Amino acid sequence: MKIALVIFDRFTDLDLFLPWDLLNRVRSVAGVEDWQVKIVGTKDTHVSDAGLPIQTLGTIDELQEMDAVLFTSGVLVPELIQDTEYMARLKLAPDRQWIGSMCSGALILATLGLLDGKEATTYPTRRKMLEKMNVKVVAQDFVCDGRIATAAGCLAAQQLAEWVIASAIGPKVAAQVLRTIQPVGKGL
Repeated sequence: MKIALVIFDRFTDLDLFLPWDLLNRVRSVAGVEDWQVKIVGTKDTHVSDAGLPIQTLGTIDELQEMDAVLFTSGVLVPELIQDTEYMARLKLAPDRQWIGSMCSGALILATLGLLDGKEATTYPTRRKMLEKMNVKVVAQDFVCDGRIATAAGCLAAQQLAEWVIASAIGPKVAAQVLRTIQPVGKGL
């Protein structure tokens, strides 16, 4: 299983780190050896909104090779979706890939036509923008439509990661992974 977490300059830190951590726990929790998680972008290093430089492990040109692709969010997403060269490089296969987004990352999915006429969620500050893109925006933390999912609110990244794990190898493993991060006394 190959998973890409897509970042760009000024991405939201937690939208990367929470799913990165959860998705990487699959190997140790479930002993799945062929489980790869890569951070991809357009440069060797992207700087988060909090100013943290993050080295990428691949480029967005590898997305078609992935089994799952998750887009982070960030303040520059509205500008990013206007970049036709960037958007043209996002080659996805929604018939065989699990594709998801965090918060404003839903704008990327909508620009690619993956949310046309569907229900989706995004962060409240991007709701009107997403509605103008032929998407029915709902006030939920997680919305899934087959192989496409959107999450809103940074902590909903947990649900996005859970969805990928459950879809790829089952809900039992997803529950095992989530158990490893639950606060004491709040077990699943």
